[in-house]
Amino acid sequence: MANTLVGVYDNYSQAQNAYSELLACGFDRSEVQLSPEDQSADATQTATSSIGTTATRSDDHSFGSGIRNFFHNMFGGNDDYREHTEVYSEAVRRGHYLVTVNADNDEEGAQAMQVMNRFNPVDIDERAAQWKSRGWSQYDEKAPRLSDQEIEEERRQYATGGTTEGATIPVIQEELQIGKREIERGGVRVYQRVTETPVDESVRLREEHVHVERHAVDQPATEADLASMKEGSFEMRETSEEAVVAKSARVVEEVVIGKETTERTENIHDTVRRTDVEVEQLNAGSRSSTGDDEYRRHFQTAYGSAGGKYEDYAQAYRHGSTLASDERYRGYRWDEAEPIVRKDWESRNAGTPWEKAKEAVRYGWEKVTR
Repeated sequence: MANTLVGVYDNYSQAQNAYSELLACGFDRSEVQLSPEDQSADATQTATSSIGTTATRSDDHSFGSGIRNFFHNMFGGNDDYREHTEVYSEAVRRGHYLVTVNADNDEEGAQAMQVMNRFNPVDIDERAAQWKSRGWSQYDEKAPRLSDQEIEEERRQYATGGTTEGATIPVIQEELQIGKREIERGGVRVYQRVTETPVDESVRLREEHVHVERHAVDQPATEADLASMKEGSFEMRETSEEAVVAKSARVVEEVVIGKETTERTENIHDTVRRTDVEVEQLNAGSRSSTGDDEYRRHFQTAYGSAGGKYEDYAQAYRHGSTLASDERYRGYRWDEAEPIVRKDWESRNAGTPWEKAKEAVRYGWEKVTR
């Protein structure tokens, strides 16, 4: 069953990468569309190229109706998709980039969805909910497209959950998605040609020749001679053989063309990233710089003679104080917690050996627990 998939992206490079990957996977260029088609082009140009309007950026009404008509045509004018038309039209007005794919069947639809998800599309339902929480109800054809500054400000609000107080800091973890696609690696082309080879053979041919000889004879005629003395004639014909050439065709070899399918296992080695948020507890009435000053004094005592800078150990101090504030380790003594803290440190900070950071982590831990 044919269906249309729409991916919404915050920036042009994500949308362009998704568009290019879909074409590389075999989707026909006529079935895939990027809107707007160029990073410098606004949504008006997309609308004009798709449905033939003559709107300009200064003509907000034509611009707005052009976008609505573009998505109205995409969904075939079905009232069941009216809300989709409203939301996607508003997304373009707010500076998003859309990639649309017409899939002929469910298999193509699943493949297209997998490709588009690789390039971090936004959750359009979540975005629409945010718009509605700020008073948006439906797409307004007369509303102008957001300026670059307005788009940037709105993106910043998305990142902070729409407010600076009680801001939500997302913890992001990448997942490695392994798929398969069929590529052409070569093959065999078979040509059939006709060649001629000279052949020399010998054959013996027989020929007959009639010889006529006359001999002078002087003898009496016999009765037989007299009986043959009458008019008449007889013939003796000559024969000869000539070569007759005939050809016969025989099959002397067969060339069979086939394909053999084999499977192999390929190990994919890659890395995925994750953001971790560390929370440092501060004593009531104290300023963050106070703890930092104590860490610096300890650094001079523990590491000053070895050279280096305090900044090289600041992360270790914060790591110890953060874990000591974690409910999971409440009530632990340092000697009990050290194996766990060490394992956590080494998993997050492979570039700094534990023996180098140990004293700083321990000081940060004991500063909170004492």
